[in-house]
Amino acid sequence: MDDKTILERITELSDEELKLEEHHANEMLTKDSSDRLKSIETELDQCWDLLRQRRARRSAGQDPNLATVRLEQVVERYLQ
Repeated sequence: MDDKTILERITELSDEELKLEEHHANEMLTKDSSDRLKSIETELDQCWDLLRQRRARRSAGQDPNLATVRLEQVVERYLQ
């Protein structure tokens, strides 16, 4: 996956996240919507992490294609 593809996926996920949040702005999320929102947030974290890895590898003169998607348990523990 190249940087452009990752950024496109980030945009798609961000748009979906916004729509979910706007749709439920004045009401509680359903369990399905809440689960989907959590899934989106996790995938966004993974995409941003992958993009940062690729950029760091490129900056260090390494192959960005060797960057890998980290597990949910890893990216969810990062401090914001």
